[in-house]
Amino acid sequence: MADYLGFDTSNYRTSCAVYGDNIAHNRKLLEVKPGKVGLRQNDAVFLHTRQLPIVFSELFASSNLNYNNIKAVAAAAYPTSRPNSYMPCFLAGLSLAKNISTLLSVPFYGFSHQQGHIMAALYSCNRLDLIDKEFIAFHVSGGTTECLLVKPDTEILSVTKLSGSLDINAGQLIDRVGVNMGLKFPAGEQLEKIALGGTNTFKIKTALKTGNCCLSGVENKCYDMLKTHSNQTVARYLFEYIGYTLCDMLEYAENLVGGYLPIVFSGGVMANSIIKGIIQKRFDCNFASAEFSGDNALGIAILCAHKYGGFKNC
Repeated sequence: MADYLGFDTSNYRTSCAVYGDNIAHNRKLLEVKPGKVGLRQNDAVFLHTRQLPIVFSELFASSNLNYNNIKAVAAAAYPTSRPNSYMPCFLAGLSLAKNISTLLSVPFYGFSHQQGHIMAALYSCNRLDLIDKEFIAFHVSGGTTECLLVKPDTEILSVTKLSGSLDINAGQLIDRVGVNMGLKFPAGEQLEKIALGGTNTFKIKTALKTGNCCLSGVENKCYDMLKTHSNQTVARYLFEYIGYTLCDMLEYAENLVGGYLPIVFSGGVMANSIIKGIIQKRFDCNFASAEFSGDNALGIAILCAHKYGGFKNC
């Protein structure tokens, strides 16, 4: 038996997972006080420190896993693979992963949170075959709105940013508007239910600057719209705007790389059915399942298996 253990402690969720002969994962959202739209990094680190033992023990207890079968351990050690990419919240998972690695006398590997998202998306949409190919990936969440060129190399997934947001991210926009409506953070799932009952009556005109989007203006527009329009109408407009913006970013990326490449969407925002529907009308794409769109450690565990040499391309 051979299993590979992964940790991810993002600014939103504590997560651990095993991939190999067994596949299992467990995760828990970080608690955000009512009316707030996120956490300070020191608060996130504290909450992860408190939640990690619970999430980890629950994973092994519920899945009947054996510590003796762990061949390697990995963690999301930084947000992206770019130089100087750093967030303190990842130190919680990184510390525990290194300690377990030492205790079990097995290798430790560090990957980026973004690489984990992409790998989880490949797994959940049955496209692990792309790990040895070039493709376009989107990472759309509360912390990131980026279009990426992914190539195979010694780091497994070599990620180059093609474009992104010049101000706030798509997930931030959704949460801010949702909390403004009185919803609980994170607001995406609740706001989608509201939007599905509405119809957008506004013309959408996106604006890109060399492939990069700007979303803070949309936030202000939504607040103005709420003065005279229903929550359903505003929510629908918001998700449609994000959907059309991502389409325009993808069109820019395809022109930039000089043709068609496989396309994969990852990140919590991409669980939204309205956004996905808009993109699917224009492009042939692969989407992470709703279960693995949000922050999770399974992608890190799969990367760990691949790095060790125990990867199963299935």
